[in-house]
Amino acid sequence: MEITDSRIDGGKAFDWGRVSEEYAKYRDIYPEEFYRKIVDRGLCTKGQEVLDIGTGTGVLPRNLYRFGAKWTGTDISPEQIAAAKTLANASGQRISFLAVPAEELSFPEESFDVVTACQCFWYFDHARVLPKLAAMLKPGGRLLVLYMAWLPFEDEIAGKSEELVLKYSPNWSGAGETRHPIEIPDVAYQYFQMEDHEEYDLMVPFTKESWHGRMKACRGVGASLSEEELARWDAEHRALLEEIAPEKFNVLHYAALAVLKKK
Repeated sequence: MEITDSRIDGGKAFDWGRVSEEYAKYRDIYPEEFYRKIVDRGLCTKGQEVLDIGTGTGVLPRNLYRFGAKWTGTDISPEQIAAAKTLANASGQRISFLAVPAEELSFPEESFDVVTACQCFWYFDHARVLPKLAAMLKPGGRLLVLYMAWLPFEDEIAGKSEELVLKYSPNWSGAGETRHPIEIPDVAYQYFQMEDHEEYDLMVPFTKESWHGRMKACRGVGASLSEEELARWDAEHRALLEEIAPEKFNVLHYAALAVLKKK
């Protein structure tokens, strides 16, 4: 499904379905600490009903499934949901996945203990989505917003790779990340109160091939470039990695979370 949003990439169209294969293979990269920060807060654990919006290929529910929560994952992209179902079924995980935009969710009131939004919160129409989430959460339920990004000004490989993305997608708004708390829109505070937030650094391991795949599976590359542009980017990025990267390396990232409690 092609998406155009004036707030993102200068309005350039993108389609996550075009990179579902790479997304499934190369974006399941959150270190164990990322998940521990969640469960140590008593979230997404046994006895809880959890809704993961913008689930993509189901990375979050599939990796947190072992902690015993009952998961539902939704995403706007049918291709992403198809990949999520395939991966979950291959692992024997009973997760309900649905292809539906967050703005059109229609679960009964007080259905969930936790709603998670990982790497996707800024895509939503918050004025429409946040009251729905509040209604679907049980009294005292939590909205957990999660994010992780490389730090291009501190990590050479990330920085050089990002420069190449900008060569092909100069309006890509995912560039130039620095450490900061997750931005929560003012409308959220009509329904939620901030309970907790944290920002912390992570070293994420890659090979040349997995980093190349990770970069391809980003909005400014595989989800938006033409076939001709993508072929040129592919060749240039592979040549770049041959020049600057060893076969195995770590890339400096920061992660952030925000826990909002239903009023």
